[in-house]
This record gives sequence, C-alpha cells and structure tokens, in this order.
Amino acid sequence: MIALTKRFFDTFYKEQRGLSLVSTLWILTILSVLAAQLLYSIHIEQRTQRNFLDRAKFHYAAKAGFEWTLAVMRTDQTPFDSLGENWAEPIQGQIDDGVQTGNLLNYQVTVTDEASKVNINVADVGLITNLLMQAGAPQDDPLTQELANVIVQGQPYRTVRDLARVEGMTSQLLYGTQQAAASTQPAATTQGQGTPPNSLSDTGVPLATETQAQPGLVDLATIYSLDASTDPDGQALVNLNTADEGQLTQLETQGQGGGQPVFSQAEAQSLTQQRDFGSLSELMEIRAVSDEIFNSIQSRITTEDTSENQGNQNNEDDEERNGPQQEQGEDGQININTADVETLESLDDIDIGIAERIVDHRDSQGFFQNIDAIKDVRMLTQQEFIGIIDKITLKDGETRSGLINVNTAPVEILALLPGMDPEKAQAIVTRREQDPPDDSPVLSFTEEITGNPFMNISELSEMEEIDFNTFRELADWVTYRSHGYRIDASGIDASGKAISTCVGIIDRTGDEVVVQYWRQD
Repeated sequence: MIALTKRFFDTFYKEQRGLSLVSTLWILTILSVLAAQLLYSIHIEQRTQRNFLDRAKFHYAAKAGFEWTLAVMRTDQTPFDSLGENWAEPIQGQIDDGVQTGNLLNYQVTVTDEASKVNINVADVGLITNLLMQAGAPQDDPLTQELANVIVQGQPYRTVRDLARVEGMTSQLLYGTQQAAASTQPAATTQGQGTPPNSLSDTGVPLATETQAQPGLVDLATIYSLDASTDPDGQALVNLNTADEGQLTQLETQGQGGGQPVFSQAEAQSLTQQRDFGSLSELMEIRAVSDEIFNSIQSRITTEDTSENQGNQNNEDDEERNGPQQEQGEDGQININTADVETLESLDDIDIGIAERIVDHRDSQGFFQNIDAIKDVRMLTQQEFIGIIDKITLKDGETRSGLINVNTAPVEILALLPGMDPEKAQAIVTRREQDPPDDSPVLSFTEEITGNPFMNISELSEMEEIDFNTFRELADWVTYRSHGYRIDASGIDASGKAISTCVGIIDRTGDEVVVQYWRQD
C-alpha cells in the first residue's frame, strides 16, 4: 500500500513538472511574439518617420526648384518666347539638407508653355473637332462633330479634366492610350523614309502608328494659355471694334518701310460705320466707302461719259478723236471713272485716303460699271493688313486667351489651326529651329538663344509656304510669345527617383509673377 502511494505521488509530481515546463514554454513563446511585434512596430514607426522626413526634405527641394524657376522666368526679358531660350531647358540644381549636415538634395524642373496647347475655353467648333481627331476620334464621324458642339456649348471649363463630364467623352479621348509593348512592334525594313512596305494593318493604318502611344486631350489642351494685349514694342493693342477715329488714324505699319499711317480720317470714319468684326480676316473685306458715305455722295457721282461722244479712256485713238472724258458735268456730277484724286476729294466725306484707294482700284480692276460698284473698293491692301496685324485686336482687356505660340507649339498642334496642314506646320517649326541670319535682331540679345524664333506674327507672311489666305486665317489664332506657363518641380533622391513633386501654373502678364494654380504630390 505504501509502495502504491509513493508511486502515485511520484507520477503526480512528474506530471506537474511537465505542465509547468509546457506553460513556461508557452509564456516564453508569447513573450517572444510580443517582443517581435513590438520591435516590428518600432521599425515601422522609424521607417515611417524616415519616409515622412524624406518626403518633407524633398518637398522643400522641389519647392526650391519651383522658386528658382520663378526667378528665371522673372529675368526673361525677350519680347518673344521660344524653345531656344534658357527657360525651355530642364533645370537641375541642389539645396543643402537641413537635417543631415553636408548632404545635398537634388531637384529637377521642367517648364511648359501653355500656349503650345489648344485652349478649350476659347477654341471654336472647327478647332475642337480637329483636336478630337488628333486625340483619336474618328474622322468624318457625325459623333465627333456632335461631341465638339457639346464641348463648345459647355465652355468655360475649370480644368481640362472637367471634359470627363461631357456627354460622349471617353477615357481614351481624354487620357490617351499607353504605348504598346515593344514585342508587338513588327520589324520594319529600311527601304527609304516613311512607312515600310507591307506594314499596313487590316484597317489601313501603319502598324508602327498603332503601337505608339496616343495622346489624350489632357496632353493637347489647356485652359491657361495667356498673352498680353500689347504690340512688340509694349504698346497697348488697338481694338478695332471699340477704338475711336483718333486711335485708328494713329495706327502705323511696322517692319521695313514702317511708320506709315494706315487710315486717313475719312477711312477711320468709314471703318467705324461698318465695324462689327468677328475675326481679323474680316478687315480685308471692309469697304473704303461705307453705306453712309455712299448715301451722301451718290447724287454727285456718275459713271456716264458727259462728253458728246463716249469713249474708252484707255483707248488712245478714241481720246484723240473725241478728246478726254469730262471729270465733271454741267450739273456738277463727278465721273468716278475719270476723276483724279483731287477731284474726288471735293466729294463730301471723301479725303485723300479714300480718293487714292478709289483711283488705285480703278487702275487695277478697270472702270466702275455703275456708281454702286464704288463700294467694291477695299480699305486695306494685303501689305497694310500684314503691317498692322501685330498692333490690333478685337477684344478689350489687358490679356488675350487661347492664342497658340508659333515658337513653342509642336507640329501636331500647329497643323490643327485654320488654313494649316502638316506640311505648313513643319515649315514653321523648321524656320524657328534654323540658324538666324547674320542681321537677325535675335543675335542682339545678351541671352544665348538658339534657333530663329518669330519676333512678331507678320514674319509668318514672309514664308514661302504660308500664302496670304493662310496668313489671314492664322492671324486670329497665333502669337509669338506667352505669359502662361506650367512648372513641374520634383525632389530627386540619389537613385534618380522623384520623391516629391509640385505643379504650378503661373501668369506673368503683370509686373509680378502670379501663381494661378498649385498642387503638391
């Protein structure tokens, strides 16, 4: 009995010692897990703090790059803006690390001219339609035209991305498509330039084109393009729709042979009686003799020969036989087919300016068939239109929105404009990138400028590829400078990765640069 009792207690104590050991092991395991979790939490917290610190440091690096770029833009004094200037090159720099002594933080900045894009708040249906097709919308599709109409009806927009709410807009049109993998690109032969033989898809589109990234409206459009309402000399533009006669008579042509007044007093009066211009090109259709002036002189003018025998003034035999036609009849009527400038000036509201235009028209076009034909005489010549194009506008205000900068816009954007095509657009880009002639004013600037930028709009008319009809269509849509820019600044780590970025849109039309939009990432 004693032996059994002893065996029982020995077994009981052994089991208790085993349970204690197991319990201890479990406790140690739990404590180890808790310790590991604590260490991991501490590690995560430390990493979070380091990441936050890094983001804070690189944010200030990006902000420093942004501020440095603002300083660069403030010092830009050229009367034009081109991709050959310092601001157009990526800006790289460093600032001191405020936490780690001796360490430097890198930043990188790029500047984009907003006038190199299409302003969706100003563009008309035609330009929006071209823009949609550039973004991938089907050509000659009624839905494309309908979408363009809806976009114009929804103007103005706060951002380009607001187009996402327009009925009919797709994500592909708005954001574009990513470039296809290189493995899907077919091997191209090297037989000359252009599309390789047998490289068209079933749709007729070159396969190389199908694999390229398609830009969307967010890449092609803007709402921030801005230009000052001043001429190349910094003087305020003359609004042809509101200017008084005194302002109009002070307009002079520019360029070689410039400084010549364009409108006489009577011409200015005639212009104010007819004006309601929707485009600058309509100025070429303005008549030298308005309806009001015609009504005041019609009883005093004629096209009939008052001599005994009618003859052709240009026929010398008739002049010898019948004598010259009379400029003024017995009743005081003036023959507008024969009267000289001085005689025409005797008519009410006709001065030397209008009189000379009547005579020039008669000499180039022939005799007037009736007195109503005097209203066919136009106010401006092509050279006069070109000579004042950089000094006139159709809108009041200190700024103008929506103009495309011919010095910064890519071929794809220039080709969308009225009267343009890819060949003409490429000619503009080629012209601005070539070396300037030895006598170019571009060479007079202290800043080193590459290329041959346009210094005014009238220079476009000097290009062989830009005929006058194209020039007059372009006049409403283009500029040679910009006052609205996008600045993208990034703080860059040692591996070249952007840790923090900031984006700003600036307006420099005034004495101070104004940040219109700001976003920090």
